[in-house]
Amino acid sequence: MNLNDAQAIIRTLYFDRDSRRGLEKTFMWFIEEVGELAKALRKGSEDDIKSEIADVFAWLVSIANLLDVDLEEVFRSKYTACCPRCKQSPCKCPI
Repeated sequence: MNLNDAQAIIRTLYFDRDSRRGLEKTFMWFIEEVGELAKALRKGSEDDIKSEIADVFAWLVSIANLLDVDLEEVFRSKYTACCPRCKQSPCKCPI
């Protein structure tokens, strides 16, 4: 599966509901999921972490769908074969 496939799945499953909820509330759900991922990283099992990563990704895709942003296109345009900041591969930016 590629990013476009994932984006199409989320669009089919959730676009109508996300549209009714609106961008601001969908973004708030995304933030809540990021918080759940943070909690899982601190105290969760490997399965909890994987589940929360999937949830964060799905909500990010929902936001992209609401904004009509092609995730694969924007990712490829920014993250090519090198770091967008230092232009090195691997990245040599200071930590």
